[in-house]
Amino acid sequence: MPKKKTHKGLKKRVKVTGAGKIKAHTSFMGHLMSGKSAKRRRKLGRAIVIPKVYANVMKEMLDID
Repeated sequence: MPKKKTHKGLKKRVKVTGAGKIKAHTSFMGHLMSGKSAKRRRKLGRAIVIPKVYANVMKEMLDID
């Protein structure tokens, strides 16, 4: 059986915490900021913890057991 490989694109976009949770930045922050409220921009600027349902798939892609 071949070795499992890390998904390099995902590895660049997420960070794994010490507890094994996956953190990522939100979308909608690239441009067109003037149309968004300050509250919305502030909330979008923070990193979020990925829900467990998606995190399990991502951990498989990152080859984390």
